[in-house]
Amino acid sequence: MTISGSALVTGGSRGLGAHLCRRLAADGWAVAVNYRSDADGAAKVVADIEAAGGTAATFRADVTDEGDVDRLAAEVERSLGPVRVVVANATGPQPAAKAEETTWQDHLDQLTFFVKSPTLLLRATLPHMRRLGGGRFIHIGSDMVERALPGWSAYNAAKGAQLILARTWARELGVHNVTVNVVAPGWIPVERHGEITEENSAGYVAGVPLGRMGTPAEIADVVAFVASDASRFVTGERITVNGGHTLG
Repeated sequence: MTISGSALVTGGSRGLGAHLCRRLAADGWAVAVNYRSDADGAAKVVADIEAAGGTAATFRADVTDEGDVDRLAAEVERSLGPVRVVVANATGPQPAAKAEETTWQDHLDQLTFFVKSPTLLLRATLPHMRRLGGGRFIHIGSDMVERALPGWSAYNAAKGAQLILARTWARELGVHNVTVNVVAPGWIPVERHGEITEENSAGYVAGVPLGRMGTPAEIADVVAFVASDASRFVTGERITVNGGHTLG
């Protein structure tokens, strides 16, 4: 797949999303940096990309709202070209709660980001991918599905649904040369995690065969591979990037 069209990264103004935007731009993609409220952060990501010789633009949209997603896809096409890669990275609050305190609304809140939003994004961008002869849809998942930590039932259930959604789409959309994969990070510290020290990460690192925390750049490298022509025969996969933390 030669680079034609654009790559849309949702939640691209900060955290892992910002790293994904910069990495895809470094590979030559025209990157649509989506944000909902952090306009300054999105502008900084675009400035960084342009300073490095890449192409990018900011696009405000709530990717859980159907009208906003349709508008987003149309605006990206007008500005950067039709969307050929979607990286569904945006997420909302992830509160922990005991099983007996978890409400149906808690489940809906997580499903909104990990099932509804990808569904809206696919509906809005698949026509572009078909027209271009193929594309990539990349979900940002989590190794929490395997870890099944107590207190995270709503989040884990939604991430599990996201995985099955991706695999089903992979079977259905292969005929259009559209691949669908999940890149599933472990605990990758970004701004929202606060200060990470050797002391407060020691328990986690003890369970990582590679003996250290991962970095956003290492997730971005895998996403870049999945977005590239090198992954053209990879679909329906969940690529876990956590240093072996969830090995059986």
